[in-house]
Amino acid sequence: SILMQRRLFLYNFRNLLKAKGRRETYLCYVVKRRDSATSCSLDFGYLRNQMGCHVEVLFLRYIAAWDLDPGRCYRITWFTSWSPCYDCAQHIASFLRSYPNLTLRIFMARLYFCEDRKAEPEGLRRLHKAGAQISIMTFKDYFYCWNTFVENREQTFKGWEGLHENSVHLARKLRRILLPLYEVDDLRDAFKILGL
Repeated sequence: SILMQRRLFLYNFRNLLKAKGRRETYLCYVVKRRDSATSCSLDFGYLRNQMGCHVEVLFLRYIAAWDLDPGRCYRITWFTSWSPCYDCAQHIASFLRSYPNLTLRIFMARLYFCEDRKAEPEGLRRLHKAGAQISIMTFKDYFYCWNTFVENREQTFKGWEGLHENSVHLARKLRRILLPLYEVDDLRDAFKILGL
């Protein structure tokens, strides 16, 4: 099936702040070609990482094989269960530099950090600087995914307890990561002046 099973989606995309045991990354995608004011959907589906290869790299290989027309504009939207690791963020940023006619929006359920906590935030900053629009998934994004990528048997999406609060918390964390360093220093100086 090209649609994800409900239990897989609900387990893997739940935006828990501590998601122990969720080792796989799932990526739901929509590829559109933009023609002036309109857009045309070319493909949609989902992938998960395979042994030895992260899902982001699998998708980049998949889309590179399309031989995209350099004279046309394309927009790719991803919904991922985890944010990209540092290495994947580097691959994606390099890919975006190679395809200036392509835009990428990434909506993430959770932020991934491995033991070296400095690497992943730096990867996200580089990815953002390369032009990727990155955000944390909200109820609206889960609702869209449920209706687009999930074998839902026409059941309405019902959010879980803590979905909104966790989205807000993760969005704040992502915003702090993406703040340019000079803005962080300006904020620290402002707090010192205010005595906070």
